[in-house]
Amino acid sequence: MPERPRLPPDAEFHLLVLASRYSFLTMIAPEQISRMSLVERLRTMELLWDSISHDADQVPSPAWHGEVLAGRLARIKAGQAAFLTLDQVKRKLRKKHA
Repeated sequence: MPERPRLPPDAEFHLLVLASRYSFLTMIAPEQISRMSLVERLRTMELLWDSISHDADQVPSPAWHGEVLAGRLARIKAGQAAFLTLDQVKRKLRKKHA
């Protein structure tokens, strides 16, 4: 898994400000989230994801993930896999969502 970009140095400060403003260290209500600015919600999401990613080994991967990976590996070994460059993927997604 690629390393996630590091949060800005002031991220912990923002977490404390948000925690005191919205009291979400114990629980946050949906209406409190909706009062956050977009920047506050994104920073909060990044902080939560960063925290969760440190405990990734405690989150079991569903069995179907292994099945999908095994199927992909089998197609690669059989020479039946097709690969796209990042630019090809971007073009395909842009076309799909245009």
